Amino acid sequence: MKSIRIELRYDPSALSPIHDLLCTDPDLERELILGGQSVEGVETITSFVEGEPDPYESFLEGRDAVREYDVTPTDDGFFLYLRRELGSEGTSLLNALAQETVVVVPPIDVRSDRTMRMTLVGHPSDLGAVLEETPEGVALDVRQVRNDLTVDGAGLSERQEKALEVARELGYYEVPRRNGIEAVADELECAVSTASELLRRGEARAVDSALDRL
Repeated sequence: MKSIRIELRYDPSALSPIHDLLCTDPDLERELILGGQSVEGVETITSFVEGEPDPYESFLEGRDAVREYDVTPTDDGFFLYLRRELGSEGTSLLNALAQETVVVVPPIDVRSDRTMRMTLVGHPSDLGAVLEETPEGVALDVRQVRNDLTVDGAGLSERQEKALEVARELGYYEVPRRNGIEAVADELECAVSTASELLRRGEARAVDSALDRL
């Protein structure tokens, strides 16, 4: 068995309506799909969405394809249970992943930069078939290949990556520190509390990812 970490990068025309919402609404950042299944063209998933629930709920209420949903808010996002009819883009992605020995390991990271990241485990031949059957309008990049079975965390969000990059450029991590959190917040054009939260969560995920690879 092998495990691979892949990134799918979507052309704007290939985005599903929900993924497009994550990319265009400033109150939403990303969605972590925690589990689900597809039966006869109807997908049922549970996920955690980083952001405000109102724009997501407003979107779902206006979609004929949505069978039912339930939202549970938390301090930094909301949990979602959703049943919906799949469009052609969802069906084609599922077909590409439907190889005999391949397992998609949650979470599936749906990001606001038109990308989706996931870990797959299976026989090399079937993993190769997944790479060859990517739907039209989707570019696939293999980010990691391992000969053992492993699961990566969800990784950094786009805003967390940006905050860490800005902090490093400003010397926030130098010893002694060249600039403080206020300078990072100014560069990001956000409140000091927001910049601090982005760095804290980004640092935690970066450390977890680094230690997982040891």
